[in-house]
Amino acid sequence: MDIKEIQSLIKFVAKSGANEVKLEMEDVKITIKTGASKTETTIVQANPMAAMPQMPVPAAAPAATNDAPAAAAPTSNEEDNSNYITVKSPIIGTFYRKPSPDKPVFVEVGSTISAGDTVCVIEAMKLFNEIESEVSGKIVKVLVDDASPVEFDQPLFLVDPS
Repeated sequence: MDIKEIQSLIKFVAKSGANEVKLEMEDVKITIKTGASKTETTIVQANPMAAMPQMPVPAAAPAATNDAPAAAAPTSNEEDNSNYITVKSPIIGTFYRKPSPDKPVFVEVGSTISAGDTVCVIEAMKLFNEIESEVSGKIVKVLVDDASPVEFDQPLFLVDPS
């Protein structure tokens, strides 16, 4: 089982609403536990040498450690951001602000957008998915750096609907 299959399995489990999924194959055992605030993935392989190339696989583990600081930061900013609408990532992947490296960004801070406007692209499994805004308004803040990984339901932009 490769990294992409594991990532798509994590995504599927997160969307399904299941609390825990265990998958056992000949040489791999995977347990995915989801909760309200985090997703935890444990991977055990029978052959330790085969585990070495797949060490970056626990992408959910760094995400879990990143969730704690990220959760603390919005708590202090919630009062300031309460009148803004958050555009969130519908999928797991890599966030890009431009359609290609030689093109301009889709939106800047201060850009006015309408519902249905493309605000970014998220690459997932070699497919570039255009993410469209579901709200109209003005971009107040870009919450993710270009070319960085994003999780499902991670905030990407703050939009002032007024």
